[in-house]
Amino acid sequence: MMLTMSHAAGPSEPVVRDITLGALLQWAAETTPDRIALIAGVPDRDNRRQWTYAELYLQSLRTARALRSRFEPGERVAIWAHNIPQWIMMEFGAAMAGVILVTVNPGLRSGEVEYMLKQSRAAGVLVVPEFRGNPMLATAQALAARCPELREIICFDQWDAFLASGDIAKPKLPAVRSTDPVMIQYTSGTTGFPKGALLHHRGLVNNGAHTADRAGIADGAVQVTTMPLFHTGGCVCCVLGAVSKRATQVLVEAFDPGLVIELTASYRANAMLGVPTMLVAMMEHANFAAADLSSLKAIYSGGSTVPAAIVTALEQKLGAPFTIVFGQTECSPVATMTWATDTIADKANTIGTPMPNVEVKIVNPDTGQTVPIGEIGEICTRGYHVMHGYFEDDAATAAAIDSEGWLHTGDLGAMDGRGYCTVEGRLKDMIIRGGENIYPRELEELLFRHPSVGDVAVVGLPDPKWGEVVAAFIRPAPSVKIEKEELHNYLREHLAPHKTPRHWFVVDAMPLTGSGKIQKFKLREQWSKGEMREL
Repeated sequence: MMLTMSHAAGPSEPVVRDITLGALLQWAAETTPDRIALIAGVPDRDNRRQWTYAELYLQSLRTARALRSRFEPGERVAIWAHNIPQWIMMEFGAAMAGVILVTVNPGLRSGEVEYMLKQSRAAGVLVVPEFRGNPMLATAQALAARCPELREIICFDQWDAFLASGDIAKPKLPAVRSTDPVMIQYTSGTTGFPKGALLHHRGLVNNGAHTADRAGIADGAVQVTTMPLFHTGGCVCCVLGAVSKRATQVLVEAFDPGLVIELTASYRANAMLGVPTMLVAMMEHANFAAADLSSLKAIYSGGSTVPAAIVTALEQKLGAPFTIVFGQTECSPVATMTWATDTIADKANTIGTPMPNVEVKIVNPDTGQTVPIGEIGEICTRGYHVMHGYFEDDAATAAAIDSEGWLHTGDLGAMDGRGYCTVEGRLKDMIIRGGENIYPRELEELLFRHPSVGDVAVVGLPDPKWGEVVAAFIRPAPSVKIEKEELHNYLREHLAPHKTPRHWFVVDAMPLTGSGKIQKFKLREQWSKGEMREL
């Protein structure tokens, strides 16, 4: 039946299970104890350690006991590290110990980390000595005096001693429920300061499993995990999705396109998740054309809207079904997703239909009323996957989740009669030029198709006459010089004159969040400081 109003529900199967992170790993370990669960996909082939599911579960149990010997259930413990195998052991170990894991981006600096440790009232932090020149252990030690509730700083280079302390203490692990909070993930901050989304076992485990299902990942598959673990794309879609399929994960410490290509070929990987910037970098890499990546059976992407040109290129070059996820940290994180069996047109132009046991509707941002099919409004979602709220921020929670349980995403989108959705940009990103609404997504899609464009962000800049005018920030494709007039004429062939950018800028790289989203507010800041090179 075709819809007339923009409100759709996902299928009722698979059902939502009342299951915890620890129970999920225990099931995988008991049913496939000898299957390889985790491989450290480091560049040095001789140092690629691996763990079976039985071994991963045992190490996670030891982690839980070490944590429980130091922290009470419900206390917050931060993890500040890149993608190391111990991160995954901490994810499951903290869940079994009943402590709430606070995930911190390894790229953050002192002030940002201090905010998160204080706002979450973290009692402990596990940290690597340093990563990519960031002196993380020294920073954490310096912050201790300014974080009165922080009583434990544990360095990952003392991991074995940390685990041994739990073996000696042998504390009793608590009974953990599926509705218990398990993680605080700070929002990506594409528009400003982050808030701490308080996520629960039930939302994360089911969302990871349902995402893997729809991506077409088979039981026992091999998956290259490239997404950062501090983000839901990594620790939920990749880690929990893989464990739900009892898959073998090849964990990449930090994304490098050449390394990911080699790991995919060497381990005959069947699945991978990558944000668009990662996938573009792989296709632009010198080793891409010659690599045998024929083992890939499922590629899925998200984090930002995926240009149609990338979807088409990946399906053509790799021959693997491509799916796109859409959501945000606050919904554990996936609300809609395309299907592996969808047409190229739907994969390239939509973000799919609601996930199992999830509702999605499009509302008028001013009235809150559901809009008719095809009309643009704010995307809202409701179901098991919605966070408990923002940690100790009732005002922000009330602004995000209404009295009927709908999470207001802040994303603009539309729905067709089949329940397939599209994204038109962020509510805050919408450009209002002389009273007319302009959606950056439309321009970005067109520009991505031009061969000279490697990456693009379209934003509104203040203007005394029009209120806002359109500006395009372009990262050129490799070895290409951007010709402003050529791009201007190209857009004018497809768009109304008022949508054509007034300003054109060339950038060497886009400012990104850790999850690969372009931080448009930073582009505006750099422009306001005169740091941008205008064509």
